Amino acid sequence: MKFAPAFAVLVIACVAGCSRQPAPAPAPPQATIVPSLIPQPLRLDVRSGVFRVDAATPVIAASPEAKAAAAYFVDTLARTRGLALKLADAPASGAITFALDANAAGEGDESYTIDVADSGAKITARTARGLFYGGVSLWQLATSDARRGDAVALPALSIQDQPRYAWRGLMLDSARHFQSPDFIKRTIDAMALHKLNVLHWHLTDDQGWRIQIKKYPKLTDVGAWRVPPGPAAAADIDPATGKPRVYGGYYTQDEIRDVVRYAAQRHVEIVPEIDMPGHAQAAIAAYPELGTGDAPGVSVDWGVHTYLLNVEDSTFAFIEDVLDEVVPLFPGRYLHVGGDEAVKDRWQASAAVQARMKALGVKDETALQGWFLERLEAMLEKRQRKLIGWDEILESKLPAEATVMSWRGTNGAIEAAHKGHDVVLSPAPQLYINNLQSLAGDEPAARLDALVTIESLYGFEPTPAELTPEQARHVLGAQVNLWTEHMRTEAMVEHAVYPRLAAIAEVDWSPAGARDWNGFVNRLPAQFARYRALGIGYADSAFRVQASVDAGKVTLAAQVKSAQIRYTLDGGEPTAQSTAYTAPFDAGAATAMRAAAFVDGVRMSEAPPIALDAASQRLRSSADLKPCRDNGLILRLEDDAPLAGPRAMYTVDIFDACWIWPQASLDGIERIAAEVGNLPYNFQLWRDIKNVVVRKPANPDGELEIRLDGCDGAPWTTIPLTAAKANPGVTVLGGELPKATGRHDLCFRFTRPGPETLWAIDRVRLQ
Repeated sequence: MKFAPAFAVLVIACVAGCSRQPAPAPAPPQATIVPSLIPQPLRLDVRSGVFRVDAATPVIAASPEAKAAAAYFVDTLARTRGLALKLADAPASGAITFALDANAAGEGDESYTIDVADSGAKITARTARGLFYGGVSLWQLATSDARRGDAVALPALSIQDQPRYAWRGLMLDSARHFQSPDFIKRTIDAMALHKLNVLHWHLTDDQGWRIQIKKYPKLTDVGAWRVPPGPAAAADIDPATGKPRVYGGYYTQDEIRDVVRYAAQRHVEIVPEIDMPGHAQAAIAAYPELGTGDAPGVSVDWGVHTYLLNVEDSTFAFIEDVLDEVVPLFPGRYLHVGGDEAVKDRWQASAAVQARMKALGVKDETALQGWFLERLEAMLEKRQRKLIGWDEILESKLPAEATVMSWRGTNGAIEAAHKGHDVVLSPAPQLYINNLQSLAGDEPAARLDALVTIESLYGFEPTPAELTPEQARHVLGAQVNLWTEHMRTEAMVEHAVYPRLAAIAEVDWSPAGARDWNGFVNRLPAQFARYRALGIGYADSAFRVQASVDAGKVTLAAQVKSAQIRYTLDGGEPTAQSTAYTAPFDAGAATAMRAAAFVDGVRMSEAPPIALDAASQRLRSSADLKPCRDNGLILRLEDDAPLAGPRAMYTVDIFDACWIWPQASLDGIERIAAEVGNLPYNFQLWRDIKNVVVRKPANPDGELEIRLDGCDGAPWTTIPLTAAKANPGVTVLGGELPKATGRHDLCFRFTRPGPETLWAIDRVRLQ
């Protein structure tokens, strides 16, 4: 389980040279590329010598299974490196060989070995799955630099590898926002290149039903579409219907078969989630008889809803019918039934549900959900599928064969393993990548329960220390969860997923003792180059340089502390030769700078201009301001307008829209300009609604109140919101300020006539 000493020495020695490129063809290779693999393999020994791979290098694969793995390697190498290799059947010298061997080393059906010598490279595995992962590692070895088209000098080495966990996953929410089948395929391809093997596909929720069920066409005719909230969407009339244009989409059964086939070729199992009995409003909107009396629309709100499926036999007949169509589409072992956030208010208020409980002899609504789950488990067992659900399923009698996905921290995993259930770790917030990965003002919409940085995610340990070795055998692995309430576009999804997917890949695959944060960082330059070659819009948040200026002193920082920050003061792009940042400095007469982070001389981040002039220091975005309370619910929200083009992003506490600018300098300040936006308050907060503050306005449209040195007492000044009320986008409001000197905390908060509108600050400028 340990790395060979030779490799350890090379890792230490490569700090200055890991990304150096091989000598160009046709000259003989002069230097090897030190391996830059993610995830880190079980064992890797680097030897002396190199194997030169060029367009004439044959790729040998005799069996159909070997040919499939070899063809994927060849295709991926051509797409990313521009090096086109040819498949062949007959053995040849100087070749790359893929070979199945029933006696190959390793444990499990995902293990493989790679041997590279001067004379060739050979991948050996007992199964097609192992060969596939060996091909992925060889592809990474061949893309350890960013060059394209020419020969690759592979270092002579041997790798023996196998994963630590069987379940290595990503949960993608396609219910809140529909992503195209092509995007799902691209995501699966990227997962496979990280050696992840489970796509947990969230297909139904309150805001959308995304899977075609032929017996119940209204599930998609009605349940897959909604009119987005807000006046801009309401005014967007579809000429074909004369009504507001609807938003959504769904996957036909043929599209799902195609996606599942694509995933299987990459050894990714898709686990569909059909959420029951809660998160069912879209289904009830399509077929109100499934609910408890009301006939809702497809929800446009985010949060905890109260619509549950009822417990009549007719509803279970509906579920049986749905499963009859869903199960054949997904040949994997598991079907996820949700089970989370099934608040029981409507069951408690339903005479029919209460009568059913009495007839069944069920003591309360929690026990009724357990009875519901038992019926689901029996349906799945009949169809040779295993039930998996969120950890709320532990609150009731749980079928013995059920698997628990622990999301409310790790306690659910510990309890389930103690009871003998298999578990998958996906705790919030540690593995919730819908959380922000940095506090930068240009981060797209996301939650801010906690920062989930790539470093914090990399440090997650899937097996809780509280488990005995016997109980720990129930830990199948871990997955990151991406809920897309606030991620409207596929670009936002990619930003949230990459490079954090690389971190969970290593957490799930590599031996715990092999994980090393600094070593991982040193392997990221090659991974970023692969992302660019694959066309993946990854985030550079961990390396993006943030600047602060105080009393003329410029302080620069990046999340990754080991990265070297370099900057320019003439507007030029930073390079590896630019001035290195070592301590806060006086920028002198410079008015703009650029700064970027470097690892081993490779630039890792964009370098947008950083303004240093006095006017820019009197500007703050909502991301720069502090929330007024510590116990709020802070989100990074995208404006609902305009319908086309970029939209403003606001950092706002949806419990209490209130911000503080600490110690603002008011010397010489006469006016304020506040850029504000109004959003629909589309949040279902259930019992947390009591935490929402609505302040009574002095005028009918509301106002922005500004206070000095605290948020209580009389406002220092107020600005009416009348001019902004009719504008669905960002409005600039201005006003004179009373005279003040020195530094003061400025408190900004909105009044509003009702809870329907959420007002938010975009930026504030003192003038």
